[in-house]
Amino acid sequence: MESTIVMAFAVGLLAVCIIGKIVKLSIETLLKFVSNSIIGAVMLFIVNLFGLNLNITIWKALFAGIFGIPGVIAIIVWEKFIAG
Repeated sequence: MESTIVMAFAVGLLAVCIIGKIVKLSIETLLKFVSNSIIGAVMLFIVNLFGLNLNITIWKALFAGIFGIPGVIAIIVWEKFIAG
């Protein structure tokens, strides 16, 4: 009887640890995307100061935040030459 309880406790503890790692990883990933989006939005805002008048959306900000300056250049090319 005691070995069953100990085994159940060990499995439960392992499950809690695994779930904790998954949640922590998810929160870190989410915070990374949020911070990258903010950085991307700032970069797009700076580009707009030069008169390009880009619409800043969450997707464009995230793209610019993840890819940096090449992402901003890709958004400019897409907006001005390909999409319209």
